[in-house]
Parts: sequence; C-alpha cells; structure tokens
Amino acid sequence: MVATKPVDFRKVADSLAAPVAADYGGKPYSAVIYVSRAKRADHIKLIW
Repeated sequence: MVATKPVDFRKVADSLAAPVAADYGGKPYSAVIYVSRAKRADHIKLIW
C-alpha cells in the first residue's frame, strides 16, 4: 500500500503506524508493506 499524503519523517515507526490505521483502515503490523513518502518526495519509509 502506498500512502498518498506526505508524513513527517522525524517520527518513529509507531508514530508512522497510527495514520495507516486511522486514515487508510489498514493493520500496520500485518503482512502488508506500507510505503510513506516525505514532503519533498525524495525519501520513503516502509512499515512492514
């Protein structure tokens, strides 16, 4: 799953998992890989 909104990359993994559950209705600690991008779209973070 790819997030469409940029996220704050200063956050740790648990803080990045909260929007996955709230905004996208996903389960952040399941077998799905969630991709988040920075505001400038030059970095990504994965939650797996």
